[in-house]
Amino acid sequence: MKKIAALALLLSLAVMVRAQEAKETLLFKQLPAVDVKLMNGERVNTSTFANDGKPIIIDFWATWCKPCIEELNTIHDLYPDWQKATGVKVITISVDDARTMTRVAPFVNGKGWTYESYVDPNGDFKRAMNVNMPPHTFVLNGKGEVIWQHVGFAEGNEEELYEVVKKVAAETK
Repeated sequence: MKKIAALALLLSLAVMVRAQEAKETLLFKQLPAVDVKLMNGERVNTSTFANDGKPIIIDFWATWCKPCIEELNTIHDLYPDWQKATGVKVITISVDDARTMTRVAPFVNGKGWTYESYVDPNGDFKRAMNVNMPPHTFVLNGKGEVIWQHVGFAEGNEEELYEVVKKVAAETK
């Protein structure tokens, strides 16, 4: 029994170390150049994502993901103030699959979200960014480098996100 517990502890530590290594290897990485689609079906390459040197939040989400919806609703309520203070742009990337992708545009329109919204129909961008589970949120600096990421959402996470955005905005002034 002790051997099993020790093995479980060792395995848990290995997973945590690997997760931290994965997080660190992505930081300061340029955004990969992958095609995604606007809600109208127009292809856009992610290398064109820009915000005049100001911070960008990229949020991977899905229509079936309750924490994703909660996060995007929370950010939406704060977004005008965030934009005014930092110039941040929010870009959402739906990871809905072929079965649920047709729901994305009506869902976004129904919520009244004012974000730049895209779908990742083949999951290419999701894979390139190492996203395994939504919500997965990234912050890019003014050079388009990934400087922060977070998986999941709980009340209060938006405050941490905003602190990162403010720091990035201050560094670009």
